[in-house]
Amino acid sequence: MKPISRFSFGTLLVLFSLAASAAVPSTINDQSFPSLAPLVEKATPAVVNIRVSQTVAQRSPFGDEAFRRFFGIPDGGGGSREIASAGSGVIVDAESGYILTNHHVVAGAEEIQVSLLDGEILDAEIVGSDEATDIALIKVESDRLVEMPIGDSELVRQGDFVLAIGNPFGLGHTVTSGIVSALGRTGISRGGYEDFIQTDASINPGNSGGALVNMRGELVGINSAIISRSGGNVGIGFAVPTAIASSIMNQILDFGEVRRGLLGVSIQTIDNEVATALGIDVESGALITVIAPGSGAEEAGLRVDDIIVGVNGEKISGAAELSNTIGLMASGEEIDIDFIRGDKQLSTTATLGQQQRSASLSDGSEIHPGLEGAEFSPDSTSAVRGIEVTSVVPDSPAAQRGLRAGDVITAANRREVRSLEDLATIAGASSRLFLLVQRGERAILLQIR
Repeated sequence: MKPISRFSFGTLLVLFSLAASAAVPSTINDQSFPSLAPLVEKATPAVVNIRVSQTVAQRSPFGDEAFRRFFGIPDGGGGSREIASAGSGVIVDAESGYILTNHHVVAGAEEIQVSLLDGEILDAEIVGSDEATDIALIKVESDRLVEMPIGDSELVRQGDFVLAIGNPFGLGHTVTSGIVSALGRTGISRGGYEDFIQTDASINPGNSGGALVNMRGELVGINSAIISRSGGNVGIGFAVPTAIASSIMNQILDFGEVRRGLLGVSIQTIDNEVATALGIDVESGALITVIAPGSGAEEAGLRVDDIIVGVNGEKISGAAELSNTIGLMASGEEIDIDFIRGDKQLSTTATLGQQQRSASLSDGSEIHPGLEGAEFSPDSTSAVRGIEVTSVVPDSPAAQRGLRAGDVITAANRREVRSLEDLATIAGASSRLFLLVQRGERAILLQIR
């Protein structure tokens, strides 16, 4: 390995000094070198380790009914067992005891324990949680908490130095460093609202819910996901920006729930094929196909056949991006919309309504036993009308019957499906379902029993 010259040390020192005053030189044997130790010492006490325990059903090894009858085994099921998992969290309000983490870290938790840097272990409770953005707020009681200031993630730039602090593989309070690799990443997980910060700072299992910290020691993201074939770090990690996490936290504290914005339109992506068919000279956007009466879209003067091309000055490439953009905003928020009507480009201001609970994810087990493990949303982001499968638990009954995240159910038992109520009604009349599913460009028939 080529040794680092004094000039290289000096260059690094200048870079880190420009990044933040927290990165200061340390001195050993009268030789100066850059160090992030002061920044780490300041930020690490605000990051906590989270241990979650819950009870899950366990399949019986004698699951076949005929097998049990033959050997005289009672129908007692498989019982249950307790499992534990680990994650991370960030103290954002020391006085009130509020900690930001990921929804998937605490989902289904029966007991949550938080470990501080000084070793103190505290019981925690969930204040609120939002699956769609993967953000949760939990609370502890202690007078020994240290909070991390929340930075403005809107000011984060590609190339900024960042630290990731968390609890990877149960190794508490681990610090890794890197840069911001990209901004505005979407399409990482199905069924949620996304605007991720991508970083090459090492993020591994257990880092979920931990802090992405800028060089001023401010929280700019909640580490949430990685892309990896092996399950370990490959330099592609994602964090929920604090602009989103703070909005979710404030809604939980103000209303006790997340009040997600609703424009009140059904939309279809404009691509070259659609543009050619409609005879329009538009490269991208979201074509309005339906406007809900009394919605923010109607009151703003939007019409069917308008093409939305921008929101708040940001370009809209298609239906999925518009749905994601609106879903990350709160009800009551005013937005500026750029749209094309005929050959004119116009603009208007709309006030977002509130998505109703009926539009939230629904558990498939409530509809049919064979759909257990699947979750649905009535608002499909594709051009296909139907019920979108937003997630499927691996090895669940729904997965075993062939359902996948992203499928859109358009019919059941040869009857059109346009709502969760339609699907539930059909399922209630028959123990066996034949679902017509649109998967990409293919139509598939699945049997659910």
